[in-house]
Amino acid sequence: MPLTTLDAKTALILIDLQNGIVGLPTAHPAAEVVHRGAALAEAFRRHGLPVVLVNVDGVAPGRAEQARSLGQLPPGWTNLVPELNRQPGDILVTKKRWGAFTGTDLQQRLGALGVTQVVLAGVATSAGVESTARHAHELGFNVTFAVDAMTDMSIEAHDHGVRRIFPRLGETGSTAEVIALLDQRA
Repeated sequence: MPLTTLDAKTALILIDLQNGIVGLPTAHPAAEVVHRGAALAEAFRRHGLPVVLVNVDGVAPGRAEQARSLGQLPPGWTNLVPELNRQPGDILVTKKRWGAFTGTDLQQRLGALGVTQVVLAGVATSAGVESTARHAHELGFNVTFAVDAMTDMSIEAHDHGVRRIFPRLGETGSTAEVIALLDQRA
């Protein structure tokens, strides 16, 4: 479903736009994803809406065919990219799993603010973004995806999420469309 509206209490959730993640090879240029994420954050702040900045510092336990250990991380790996211009009013969530709701207080913090909708962007489309979106949808949030402000390590994984999964969880649109809806509300 194309983008139709944003609720009065909509929060932006930016997933894993941190030094260690954006430095990995991605399907789309990470610099463009960061630029669009920063534009979304600025627009949400301008409209007095919550901005949630998520970073990852761990992996879920359990066996998997692909190695998931982060091992010894270089200094600054978990630091958010400076382009996000973190502000004192932003909500910082450090997660140890793919999704931003699992094992964190994000649901309670958004609930306390009366948030009914979330806009998602970040890296990786098929992991952190999708996992967070699935959980948000199950919790009853309206979910919107800024699909040009996200990427994955492979184009196939990104496209699968955008074309097959996300339309079942919410609405998809561009960064410009999200910002236009925000500005129309003013």
